[in-house]
Amino acid sequence: MAVDLHLHSTASDGSVRPGELMGLAAAQRLRTVALTDHDTLDGISEAREAAGHHDIELIPGTELSLEFDGGMHLLVLWLEPEPGPLQDRLEWLRQGRDERNLAILEALARHGIEVSAEEIAEQAGGGGSVGRPHIAAVMVRKSYVTSIAAAFDLWLARGRPAYVARPRLSPAEGISLARASGAVPVLAHPHTLGITTARDMAALLHELIDAGLAGLEALYAGYHRHEREGYADLARRFGLVATGGSDFHGDYKPGLDVGIGYGDLYVPDDVVDQLRERVA
Repeated sequence: MAVDLHLHSTASDGSVRPGELMGLAAAQRLRTVALTDHDTLDGISEAREAAGHHDIELIPGTELSLEFDGGMHLLVLWLEPEPGPLQDRLEWLRQGRDERNLAILEALARHGIEVSAEEIAEQAGGGGSVGRPHIAAVMVRKSYVTSIAAAFDLWLARGRPAYVARPRLSPAEGISLARASGAVPVLAHPHTLGITTARDMAALLHELIDAGLAGLEALYAGYHRHEREGYADLARRFGLVATGGSDFHGDYKPGLDVGIGYGDLYVPDDVVDQLRERVA
């Protein structure tokens, strides 16, 4: 049976509620899914209740953006919504997001693009983690840009006029906190690291593994077959679990479906067993 270990809901920057997301997973006959909203565990309770109704195993988790030149994301799996070393830092990360959002809105206003904090809060639908995709969606709704992708390409991406950095954990700190919280850290979509040489990738992986990294997302929706095979081989050579997921965001990533990505994604359920062995 298939699994999907990278899903987002309205608790952060997805368009589907956590409970409804479990219904989509059931429609794809998934055995296990992980809810990995950005910097929050707010959707876990609703998702867990719905997963029980659909006989789906829910892995509670989050996705962290870490401090790294090319950008680094860490999936943290089996992170329970309770007090803990990493859980306690999530509030600090969310506050950083809120401050960044206001700075982005001020930058857009300087260029004649008027988006209010109330509008992005409404767009987020009460989600616990409000971010750039919500700002982009409001920009589309108000006809400042033609698509969410265009909002990022023209205004919100790193290096564009309204990009604003925010507080992030270092890779070593994020992984260490995940481990101290009894969770399993996985390097998400490694192509976004911006690393172009095998030597640099090896050096980074050695550093992350020393910190406690357990897996590498090789079976990713946006990858071609040869990329998935290449990253899976990389994971095996470094003793990491080759994990996978769709990175589903609903309307914020059109054409991308739970479990199957763009139609050719399959993540086998034995990945979950391999990861479970890495739980601290």
